[in-house]
Amino acid sequence: MTEAPLVYLVAGEASGDVLGARLIAALRAMRPDLRFAGVGGERMAEQGLESLFPMRELALMGLLEVLPNLRRLARRLDETVADIATRRPAVLVTIDAPSFALRVAARVRPTGVPVVHYVAPQVWAWKPWRVKKIARQVDRILALLPFEAPFFEKAGIPVSFAGHPVLESGADRGDAARFRARHGIGAEERVVLVMPGSRRTEVTRLLPIFGEALRRTEEHLPGLRPVVPLAGPVEEAVRAGTASWSPAPILVRDVAEKYDAFAAARESGGVGLIKSGTSSLEVSLAGVPMAVGYRVNPVTAEIVRRIIKVRFASIVNLLADAEVIPEYIQENCTPEKLSAELVRLLTEPAARARQEEGFARLLQQLRPGPGLLPSEAAARVVLAEIGARAPSSLPPPAESEPSLPAAGD
Repeated sequence: MTEAPLVYLVAGEASGDVLGARLIAALRAMRPDLRFAGVGGERMAEQGLESLFPMRELALMGLLEVLPNLRRLARRLDETVADIATRRPAVLVTIDAPSFALRVAARVRPTGVPVVHYVAPQVWAWKPWRVKKIARQVDRILALLPFEAPFFEKAGIPVSFAGHPVLESGADRGDAARFRARHGIGAEERVVLVMPGSRRTEVTRLLPIFGEALRRTEEHLPGLRPVVPLAGPVEEAVRAGTASWSPAPILVRDVAEKYDAFAAARESGGVGLIKSGTSSLEVSLAGVPMAVGYRVNPVTAEIVRRIIKVRFASIVNLLADAEVIPEYIQENCTPEKLSAELVRLLTEPAARARQEEGFARLLQQLRPGPGLLPSEAAARVVLAEIGARAPSSLPPPAESEPSLPAAGD
């Protein structure tokens, strides 16, 4: 009897692990006979995937973290390619983490195994010359954002828009009453979400600025209750950085409780003070008006300004091609300016309404189709690749590339 098709997935970080787990669940719902193998984390393990090695070994950010681990990363690359050669999957799905995943893809694709890369590399923002190399590495890209398709299609890469996974996060389904009751928040108090990022460098730079902005805002408008969701890698830094805040912030670890806090902020007429990035999309889905701030090392900022190709830092603004959310970047990211914006959002209904209307319009752009979840749209594309062609026999793994640069390359 013919063995069921094998889907091989490679994820390299927590967000990719979530995407991979949802994709496996959607694929299994459509094709219960499918088998799965590859590299993943806890969420993919919950779906039955036995990871070839611990995914945390790949979750490295920044040059200083990656350099000491180059030899081990190269060995893991060889192991992954060799495992694919042995298993002969019907399709390879690489998920984000381009420094590792696209190297795997480049070595597997010449064998005839269809390669789908899930999450378009953001070369459109600052490395457009990389797109020709990507065209040699993958057969298809699953894009999260609608404007990404034309960019890659110009280079001859087939692209399918799968929709953004934030739509499956539950960020818009929190329980405000439960959160207020759990933390004793009075009816007159307004919740302020504070999200300074999930990397130590972000927290170190942004948390003092955000904290001072909140203090100034509280002087103008008493009765604010700050809430800071904790990201695992920076939990201790956030606890230390907020220890002297007054009023003391509510620190939440659980994802469901974080979304309850989102609902409490929306229903109390509160606001968000958010690091630019995907977190702004989560808060938008919850319907909470916000100010976005970000600051990096001045030298890094100068380099980025020379090479960046987009007008905005927030995905919401990129989608709108307009400043739906006010952005305070680099030298503009000051307590004075952020506080003034928070006061405006807390006191001017028209300013809140403009953001809320923008959220409703823009989030529709992130949906892959009527009644279709992003994971289901992605699963349909993967199944189509399985059906389109059968992989040829795989030759022995190629020699490993000499080096692996920093994650996110």
